[in-house]
Amino acid sequence: MRILVTNDDGIDSVGLHVLARAMRPFGDVVIAAPDQEYSGAGAAIGALHIIQPEVHKRHVEGIETAWAVSGPPALCVFFARLGLYGDPFDLVVSGINPGANVGRSVYHSGTVGAAITARNGGISGIAVSQAVTGFGIEGQGWDEAVKGQKWHSAADVAASVVQGYLANTPREPVVINVNVPNLEVSEMKGWRRTTVGTIVPRAMVNANMEPKEGYDGSYYVRMEYGDTNKMEDHTDGGAVENGEVSITYLGRLDDVPHHGTDEIHNALSGLVNN
Repeated sequence: MRILVTNDDGIDSVGLHVLARAMRPFGDVVIAAPDQEYSGAGAAIGALHIIQPEVHKRHVEGIETAWAVSGPPALCVFFARLGLYGDPFDLVVSGINPGANVGRSVYHSGTVGAAITARNGGISGIAVSQAVTGFGIEGQGWDEAVKGQKWHSAADVAASVVQGYLANTPREPVVINVNVPNLEVSEMKGWRRTTVGTIVPRAMVNANMEPKEGYDGSYYVRMEYGDTNKMEDHTDGGAVENGEVSITYLGRLDDVPHHGTDEIHNALSGLVNN
């Protein structure tokens, strides 16, 4: 079993390192992650003829092989399909993203984009995100918001999802979007199979242009953020807001398999309902 671990926050992210180490019981783990921040990159691979991608060996404690890639997370996964990191992979796990990727942020998230790119190449992808203080903005957690992050809780949940997935692998590759509250596992209220909501916990509500002094015709974009939204319980954001783990299968209704979901249910229930 070979597992590729990536993210959109860059090779130095604590969440990436914790997640990769949590995957070790399941097989050989290789990290291939962007060399810098790529939040909001979605499933973009970039203009390859311009960025001329490079890869560089990096050291991550407890992981034998780690690569920093000069491109977005989807490109990291794309290269895996081409055999850049050796033998084929059986699973891609992306995260841990600081900031819940729920509602419309699912469609812009580089964390989720990596998992979607995996599925497009015939490999299942699991995206793992965790709420931050104030729920972040459009799925992104910055600066003060990520202090006190309980990475170990999200890693434990991710391990349970992978354990359940491997116990009865679906017939077709899937994308599983996992969102975890920033709580100790013992404090979580359980888990919920959810749908993608139509709103995010906290959104950008306005953007204005502010003249850039000394540069005629150039402007800074100043963004304004709204208050925290109340989301419906059955949605991904609503579950996390209620202290539950959210599990969302992404795809058309007719291609979301049920084969194997009982095992994920059992693994998660054994973790968060004890």
